[in-house]
Amino acid sequence: MTHYDLRELSDRAEITDLVSRLGACLDESRFDEMAGLLAEDATVRTPGGEAAGPAAMIAQARRNHPSDQRFQHVITSVLVDLDGDRATARANLVVHIAVPGDRSPDDPVPAVAPRAGLGEVYRFGLARTPAGWRFARVEIEPRWLSGTLPPRPQPGGASTNASVATQVR
Repeated sequence: MTHYDLRELSDRAEITDLVSRLGACLDESRFDEMAGLLAEDATVRTPGGEAAGPAAMIAQARRNHPSDQRFQHVITSVLVDLDGDRATARANLVVHIAVPGDRSPDDPVPAVAPRAGLGEVYRFGLARTPAGWRFARVEIEPRWLSGTLPPRPQPGGASTNASVATQVR
């Protein structure tokens, strides 16, 4: 049996909450709030690209979560390994993507059934900062795709069905 002290339990809870907040920011298009989750030197590596620094990471998240699509990030099985003021975490991620069509985002009727589902693994590097735990590294490893990914908006208004390697986050 593993015995944790109070600080370790608190750290694990804060990191798990940070992971959940990331999902909520992506689900609800609250991209600017992600700045409060990221370390100043944070990096991201996903099938949708690589970025360094909060501003570039937020721009990538905004680009890969278009406003004409609805996303639900279901994050489970968060495992945290602490090492002083550094930590790593792993979590399972299932992303559901729906295209509500011409409905207003304020329409109380739910979006149509998801057009695609993605199974992925999140891997995080974390750092304790004066403001609390922050993501220093975010990586996504795709595992499976179900359905058809919606067209990805292109500059100039055109859209294309890009491969999962370039479309996902």
